[in-house]
Amino acid sequence: MFIRRNLSLRHLSAWLLKHVLWLIAFNAIIAIIYAHEIIHISVPWLPVSVIGTAVAFFVGFKNNQAYDRLWEARKIWGGIVNDSRTWGMMVTSFIRPMGNGSSEMVSSIQKRLIYRHIAWLYAHRRQLLEPMSWEQVGENNREGKRAKGFDQKFGLGVQTSDVFIDDLDQYLDKEELDRMKTYKNMATQLVNIQSQELVALYEQGYFNDFRHMQMEAVLRTFYELQGRNERIKKFPFPRDYSSISKLMVLGFIILVPFSLTPELMKLGHWAFWLSIPIGTLIGLVYIIMEEIGDYNENPYMGTPNSLPMLSLCRTIENDLREMLGEKNVPPAVEAIGGVLM
Repeated sequence: MFIRRNLSLRHLSAWLLKHVLWLIAFNAIIAIIYAHEIIHISVPWLPVSVIGTAVAFFVGFKNNQAYDRLWEARKIWGGIVNDSRTWGMMVTSFIRPMGNGSSEMVSSIQKRLIYRHIAWLYAHRRQLLEPMSWEQVGENNREGKRAKGFDQKFGLGVQTSDVFIDDLDQYLDKEELDRMKTYKNMATQLVNIQSQELVALYEQGYFNDFRHMQMEAVLRTFYELQGRNERIKKFPFPRDYSSISKLMVLGFIILVPFSLTPELMKLGHWAFWLSIPIGTLIGLVYIIMEEIGDYNENPYMGTPNSLPMLSLCRTIENDLREMLGEKNVPPAVEAIGGVLM
């Protein structure tokens, strides 16, 4: 997620330089063709402007819907943050020594429940980062290579190794971790194990029935939030909108110089040069609108446009570990080059 007020020149050049170059080349070729009177076709400006307006409405609608997906993803993770803190509060407050139970045993139970939840956070995040075939980073063409390169330069690729959670062995014991690795959906099974342990603790008398129901309700909300995230991840933005908008933008960009150049040449033969920067600017505006929506529709890719899940997971982890009384918590994830991941 970009957190600077304005994008840096480095980010802009990495994103737009390729488009600027081919737009200049294309508009220059058309301008030179008209200047040497190789062609005499002149498309009226009025229908071109009407087409441009229609394309702008179409791309604008797509961008609104794409931003809705991004904003919904952020609200879901806001729910994960809030309910995780609630879970930590309940674990540290509800579970108390009963009968022959010692305070050391209770502390061990509390730590196990909270650490397993932290493991769930990172396992769920890892599953959301798996590339899908319709995402830019999941494509095997030139667009996919460009997205992966952008990711390496400005996204998750710039994070240091000590920030990443490569394995969950620091949160789960070896036996449980080995069992989790055999499941296709580790995050789902981790919440299930939490529920099973709550049942065992209730039967042993560590908390009463009312507190047990409250804690189970929080686990249910984790399933609901996980499912909503998986819906966004695994259900693509309608591909007809995405594909058609690209074709419409490209068609409009190709059409513009055939109307713009002869129109400007009415000012004088020299004016054909003006069509190059003006045509480039018009095309660049539409490309920017198209690509902003194209990236925002996939909020879980690990690119600079994506949700900062790593930072959110680390924030939750530190909050929960401090609830356990731990002092040596990991440092917060810092933004690198104006990008927070």
